[in-house]
Amino acid sequence: MDDQNKNLILATALSFAVILVWFVLFPPPEPEPQTALPGDQAVQTEGGVALPTATAPAAGTGQAAPVEEVQPDTPRIAIDTPRLEGSVSLVGGRLDDLRLKDYRVSIEDDAEIVQVLKPAGKPAAYYALYGWAPGAGLTLEDVPGANTEWSVETGDTLGVGSPVTLVWDNGKGLTFRRTLSLDADFMFDVTQSVENASGAAVSLAPYGILARHGEPEDLKNFFILHEGVIAMADGQLAEIDYDDMTDFEIDPREGARAEVTQVTENGWIGFTDHYWMTTLIPAPGSAFKQAAKYDERRDIYQTETVLPTQTVADGQGASVGSQLFAGAKEWSTIREYQDAGVDRFIDSIDWGWFFFLTKPIFWLLHQINLLIGNMGWSIIGLTLIIKAILFPLAYKSYVSMAKMKELQPQMEKLKESAGDDRQKLQQGMMELYKKEKVNPAAGCLPILLQIPIFFSLYKVIFVTIELRQAPFFGPFQDLSAPDPTSIMNFFGWLPWAGPEPGTLMATILIGILPLLLGISMFLQQKLNPAPTDPTQQMIFAWMPWVFMFMLGGFASGLVVYWIANNTITFTQQYIIMRSQGYKPDVFGNITQSFKRREKADKK
Repeated sequence: MDDQNKNLILATALSFAVILVWFVLFPPPEPEPQTALPGDQAVQTEGGVALPTATAPAAGTGQAAPVEEVQPDTPRIAIDTPRLEGSVSLVGGRLDDLRLKDYRVSIEDDAEIVQVLKPAGKPAAYYALYGWAPGAGLTLEDVPGANTEWSVETGDTLGVGSPVTLVWDNGKGLTFRRTLSLDADFMFDVTQSVENASGAAVSLAPYGILARHGEPEDLKNFFILHEGVIAMADGQLAEIDYDDMTDFEIDPREGARAEVTQVTENGWIGFTDHYWMTTLIPAPGSAFKQAAKYDERRDIYQTETVLPTQTVADGQGASVGSQLFAGAKEWSTIREYQDAGVDRFIDSIDWGWFFFLTKPIFWLLHQINLLIGNMGWSIIGLTLIIKAILFPLAYKSYVSMAKMKELQPQMEKLKESAGDDRQKLQQGMMELYKKEKVNPAAGCLPILLQIPIFFSLYKVIFVTIELRQAPFFGPFQDLSAPDPTSIMNFFGWLPWAGPEPGTLMATILIGILPLLLGISMFLQQKLNPAPTDPTQQMIFAWMPWVFMFMLGGFASGLVVYWIANNTITFTQQYIIMRSQGYKPDVFGNITQSFKRREKADKK
């Protein structure tokens, strides 16, 4: 076995070893459970959603009524912006009906638009609640809750530049108002206020809640993607899966499993899906308590933000502002919110362990796409840039490989003279390498560098919404999905559909992109003559086609990258080998490999 073949086999083995180490032996550390903060008071439940009390002792101890299911005749305020549509229920003032005009559930022309929030009573209900937790001298009946019937004070439709104010009078001297406003994208501003004319001071604390009934219907449970609670607390990011929430310690004061964190300055908490997210965001610079909870009795997941207790004197008022993000995890939009003061909001996108690669790779891909306007060609452009950056290293590698080819006759002589003495052979080869100034391991490094780049690009294509339903050309209208073509219908030329993507038949009856991937790997391999050892011949002969089927079910954008990478690598290696005096005979090597196979079959 010559050293070049040894290097390639070694690189392949190391590739799988690296992946094994990262994904099996060293899984991401689970978040450490946090205990409840000292001084937390008892909580009361509101319709299966645990509502925290103020930090002052609670006067009321009774249970509130469950969250009522939304009826068809429930009074509502419409939400209408260029990017959002939906409504706000006046029962509880709940934000529980929200759809994204720019996104559809599939690429079909008649596909429904994506719905983010759903009212109670519908499957997978998902909504936002706001209110005040009662402190000393107040009960749950004295403050607005999940079933409080609000009235509209101002506004008729919630839109860009048209806020809506809701009002509720508790009949005991306290008047509560909630003003909702919305920007041109996905950020709600929520201002809660109270006026006290009760004749005595009152204590109460504003809160926000996101409640989710059961796990999401389209939960993917894929190791490369985080879905569940996403939270930032004073610069520390926490990602909690739904199954981890069910393992929280049960807090007897709350009757639910809970994990509570005190935030001193900046933070936010919410739920993230594959492409969508809802997040409670208190005002920057304010202290608050954030919590993730699971009520197994009602199968409700929730996140909370509770601001410090406010004491409002008679004749005075109090007001507090916060924000709610509910929409698509668009990189540019989220970055603008981060620039506006939402601490590290860009980290709500799941960049993964290789964030130091995924972030710049996505940024570069995004910038190229802004120029080209086609994500498929942008991926090819990104591949060109990456190969240009790695070219100096690749050049040294290919030069070393070319020199190794020149040393092949001398190495054969060493093998003949050494016979079965492997130690003598190794010593002779090392002396030859030193004399000719050749590094036999130089060919491994470019291959090894491709592993984190390949994985990072896979992460970018799979996670970021910018690649969702991004078209290339012809049948390739979603680069985040596997190749839709198939041998079954001659890659779309015959008038019947191919196998369902993700099935075994789709893996076997591959499309045109995986086939091009296998061919590009095969041609790159044939730049050099096949090894003389039959075992090595078999390994190298099967490798391109094994990878073809392995990567055939991956996102088509990733396969486009790999085809472009192989094509550029082939071109670079061919030109460099010619410049070093070695003339690769690709077609001769192909013919020779077939002749050897026929000869082996006859034997």
